[in-house]
Amino acid sequence: TAKQILFQKVRDAVRANVYDQYVDKIGDLVNGYVKRFERGDIIVDLGNVESALPRSQQSRGEQWSQGERIRVVISNVSKEAKGPQVEVSRTSPELLRRLFEMEVPEIYDETVIIKSAVREAGERAKIAVASNERDVDPVGACVGMKGSRVQAIIRELRGEKIDIIEWSDEPSVFAANALSPAKVNQVRITDIERRQMEVIVNEDQLSLAIGKRGQNVRLATKLVGWNIDIRSEDEIKREVTKQMSQMIASGGSVPLTALEGVTAAVAATLAERGINDIATLASISVDDLSEHLDTSLDEAQAILDSVRAVIAASDGTADAAVAADDGLVSGTPVEQHAASVELDPTAQPGEVEPSDAMIAEGYDEAVRQGEPADDHILEADELLLQEAGRDLRPDTVNPDPMAQPEATLASTAQPDETPTGAATADEQTPDAPRNATE
Repeated sequence: TAKQILFQKVRDAVRANVYDQYVDKIGDLVNGYVKRFERGDIIVDLGNVESALPRSQQSRGEQWSQGERIRVVISNVSKEAKGPQVEVSRTSPELLRRLFEMEVPEIYDETVIIKSAVREAGERAKIAVASNERDVDPVGACVGMKGSRVQAIIRELRGEKIDIIEWSDEPSVFAANALSPAKVNQVRITDIERRQMEVIVNEDQLSLAIGKRGQNVRLATKLVGWNIDIRSEDEIKREVTKQMSQMIASGGSVPLTALEGVTAAVAATLAERGINDIATLASISVDDLSEHLDTSLDEAQAILDSVRAVIAASDGTADAAVAADDGLVSGTPVEQHAASVELDPTAQPGEVEPSDAMIAEGYDEAVRQGEPADDHILEADELLLQEAGRDLRPDTVNPDPMAQPEATLASTAQPDETPTGAATADEQTPDAPRNATE
């Protein structure tokens, strides 16, 4: 009938209006309220439209109550006539990005850039950051003083562990950082075309590098974009020892440069002394070898242990494995720059103070328009910050009529010691609001 057609036209017009309003907001952070539950999905009221939070986009371990406030990112906007028109997510890496943009002023003003972010919601997340200024430490800026910035984000994500990693254009360095908190000894690129690399760690770091159910290496692989094969240094050295012992047993000669600690220059020096094979090298004393190479006794002993391990393995003696283990020397870990942060239950939410820009006049309008706020900063006697644990929304800092100006000024004072690259409240740029969409 004409009435039904009219109603259908009105519904289509409403859906088209909602689509036009939210299609450009995909990936934006929005605030809403839990309205109801439908077959495992959560219906979130965004104010002028209802959105659906599917079960697949809900973080494990998170439980919500009806009427509770929730922060989500818009993941999809549909124009179809059936089903929810706006879908939101709590598991998307974009949620992590938006929270860091809101909490770290250096990210808003592009002093620090988020290169990539991956997460397994509710368990662990990794975010790679880089700095456009040499004197700004991107990791320290994201961690904040006493971990205040990252702790606020961890609380919002209900205790999810976060690894903040310094990005590098060198894949081997980036991979070593991405495997934090494990310490890496060496990174070898095995196939550039297939983007494969081999990471070598000490035996005691192997389980940490792999992570629970392979979680750490899986996230690192997604973050770096390379296939990472993790192996222990002991395993590598045992394989090399076995290969050399097989060469000896078959009558082949093993070059001295194949031994650990023997470079081409060292081999040339030994050749001048008439030492051209492993058997001759194994027969000399550690003092003579140290004198020939002009090196320390420890380095000379390490070379001889490696030689004797190869010979013991080739002879098939009972203590070959023991000799091989004695010949192993732990490698020096690769220098890594990353921070792995977990929820600190002792941290007070009140320690996370808003920047001057957040309480500047005109900030709310600037956030909506995407423009910096005015430089005018309200004085303490004009606006008193509440002492209770603040929400991450920068525009929800309300005046506390019961607070005293002196107490507020004292509570905002911070110690002088600041992590490298992290700005204090006085140093934060006043015209650096964060992107937050209501």
